[in-house]
Amino acid sequence: MTAEPVKAEHRWPVPPQDGYTVDDLFTLPDLPPHTELIDGSLVFVSPQRRFHAKMISLLENGLLSTVPKEMKVEREMTVLLDSRNGPEPDISVVRAEAATDLEQTRFQAADVLLAVEVISPDSEIRDQDAKPRKYAAAGIPYFWLVDLAGSDRHPVVRVYELDPVSKTYALSGIHHERLKTAVPFTIDMDITLDALNNR
Repeated sequence: MTAEPVKAEHRWPVPPQDGYTVDDLFTLPDLPPHTELIDGSLVFVSPQRRFHAKMISLLENGLLSTVPKEMKVEREMTVLLDSRNGPEPDISVVRAEAATDLEQTRFQAADVLLAVEVISPDSEIRDQDAKPRKYAAAGIPYFWLVDLAGSDRHPVVRVYELDPVSKTYALSGIHHERLKTAVPFTIDMDITLDALNNR
């Protein structure tokens, strides 16, 4: 007679009384990839829709085609907003001098010019509410929110610009087929459903 194997019990980290800090985000062992810190709480990412991955690639390639040398396009990197907030935008445009080496794991909010969030079912409220408020309060000048719209479920990119007085974002454009803007640099890319499906 053989004994039944004992299942290893997974132990989730117990949060400190005042919540986690960004230091914890980078030192806690065995956190899942793309864990974010929002208001001192760890946020784990669910499996993503195919749209999410394809849209990030489409936008990343479009940005890379015209990004000036004084800026860099970064994908899924933590941005330190304050001691209790370290979200991970799907795409960030940062000052080139902030990209110091290939071992880097984060950027300071002051170095981020554009934060892009592609909505997922599990992150919809965070992407539409918490993250833009926090990015604006940290002074990130531009924010894009990307989703599917219409009966044909085509990509739509909402472009926001920071009002430096109120520290809130103002909608400056809604783009359905072509994303054209002059800030933070000249951008002109095809965002049609065909472009997305051809990724």
